Amino acid sequence: MASRNPGQRSAPAGAQAGRVCQFKLVLLGESAVGKSSLVLRFVKGQFHEYQESTIGAAFLTQTVQLDDATVKFEIWDTAGQERYHSLAPMYYRGAQAAIVVYDITNLDSFGRAKTWVKELQRQASPNIVIALAGNKSDLANKRMVDLDEAQAYADDNNLLFMETSAKTAMNVNEVFMAIAKKLPKGDPAGSGRQGGNPRGGGVDLKEKPNEGGGCC
Repeated sequence: MASRNPGQRSAPAGAQAGRVCQFKLVLLGESAVGKSSLVLRFVKGQFHEYQESTIGAAFLTQTVQLDDATVKFEIWDTAGQERYHSLAPMYYRGAQAAIVVYDITNLDSFGRAKTWVKELQRQASPNIVIALAGNKSDLANKRMVDLDEAQAYADDNNLLFMETSAKTAMNVNEVFMAIAKKLPKGDPAGSGRQGGNPRGGGVDLKEKPNEGGGCC
């Protein structure tokens, strides 16, 4: 299991009295936009200048503490190469959240991100929380994607939106926290039931402490 991000504050005393919810989150986007770097920064507080391309998908976990609940993310970091596109539905099926990543210095990657958003809107869970992340904000001097244009697109499609930098850690924790806050944590009984239900919400680990990957 992945370690807690050193940059995150420890849960306050008594916080564990709240419910613990588990959610499946998938990262999508073109190759080399920084998906793996975002996850590495979020989970381990690290950044590697030269990150190897993901093959298929990588799996990591991280927990964040909200005022009313502890949220455990099961994170699937998918490969961006076109040859792996056909595998993507296997990872976003049943996901409660997705981060679609583009590189602000690469206009084509923004167009590709829009394609991923359309695919999620068409094929993923109807209630999926989608965030759009414009990564590599530390390279603003090489910007090709206008901030206002990306914000307008996100607003039109009801997406969370932030520009991020895995290198400087700008908005990395914040985008995951924003997703955690938007995810439903008070679903009626049965919303987290097993069997890959695409509409299923998070699994309350307090009620089912021995079940792993129940949202998948």
